Amino acid sequence: MLIPRPDYIDRIAPFVGQHIIKVLTGLRRCGKSSLLRLVADRLLAEGTPTSHVIYVNFELLESAPLTEATALSQWVTDQMTEPGPYFVFFDEVQEVDHWEKSVNSLFAAFDNIDIYLTGSNSRLLSSELATYIAGRYVTIPVATLSFSEHLAFAQQTGTGAASLADQFDTYRRRGGFPGLYATSYADIQIDQAVADIYNSALIQDTIRRREIRNVDMLRRIANFTLDNIGSPFSARSLSNYFKSQRRPIDPETVLNYLDALCESFILVKVPRYDLQGKKLLTVAEKYYAGDHGLVNALLGHNDRHLPGILENIVGAELRLRGYQTTVGKLGTQEVDFVATKGTERLYVQVTSSLTASDETRQRELAPLLAIRDAYPKIVVSLDAHAAGSYDGIRHIWLPHWLLDR
Repeated sequence: MLIPRPDYIDRIAPFVGQHIIKVLTGLRRCGKSSLLRLVADRLLAEGTPTSHVIYVNFELLESAPLTEATALSQWVTDQMTEPGPYFVFFDEVQEVDHWEKSVNSLFAAFDNIDIYLTGSNSRLLSSELATYIAGRYVTIPVATLSFSEHLAFAQQTGTGAASLADQFDTYRRRGGFPGLYATSYADIQIDQAVADIYNSALIQDTIRRREIRNVDMLRRIANFTLDNIGSPFSARSLSNYFKSQRRPIDPETVLNYLDALCESFILVKVPRYDLQGKKLLTVAEKYYAGDHGLVNALLGHNDRHLPGILENIVGAELRLRGYQTTVGKLGTQEVDFVATKGTERLYVQVTSSLTASDETRQRELAPLLAIRDAYPKIVVSLDAHAAGSYDGIRHIWLPHWLLDR
């Protein structure tokens, strides 16, 4: 059963029928294939002939004869026997040798072709496309389910809990991989399924694509980062940490491994922004998980991870809403997210509880109070009765904020 994801369908819709290549990128099993199917089904429902919708999933064994550029181009050309537009969907196109040559050839040869691609490695797609068809493609990042999508999926599949608080607790623990909603899994089965997705992304989209030899160190860096999501660190500090563990690795290699994990969407890097100097900082960035369920599945359900997981959820939601996110640095203080979209700006502080103590409230509010501009400032928390404001800073219960577009 395909469940609509209107946030993404609305982003794709303006480009449907346009002679520009649509590229959907994201972590494995985040729902890219289903989005292609949703677009294809919509075209068929609007009257596009079945023969004009060409769909190939390159992860299927039956597609093996098409995983070479020339064979793929010839096969698609043979399907296009009638006038009118053809809609071509290539799912996990990176499995095709020299796929970019095939896509470029088809795009150049036919004015009546509308091409859609998905892939699970950003570097592979962007670098090759930029070489062959620069300026003639649009990238649409796809994430795992947001909380509002989680509620829609849970309702459609009959896996919903009684209250909004219980639903958020489920979402916080399990993450947002759409395939988890296919049946009523126990938590231990959820963790195993998410761990399997992680291993697939690590092997197929990171180790194999980058030809990484020191797999053990890559896994250690990934585990360290997931264990410290939301905590800034530098490549040098991480290098020093592993040296203290008698596992020497130079800072440059650490950076390369972190970049590789980001390219496969296992990690998301959020740079730091100096609010006083008005410039991006190139050290001590923060890293978040491509899906917050990875943290619990790989490292266990630990209350120590709660602050980072909450930040992970908020950052993903901000990006879904179209914001660019940075971490705000103000002297020794920090704002969790400075979110910008065009001329808009929003400051967001994330905490498990703002009302736990006066000390907690002062610590969380101080960075926001120190900012002297007039852009909106909010604190989101798990305080069930969060409401009102402090000196103009709104306090909002996190599940409510996630649903308030």
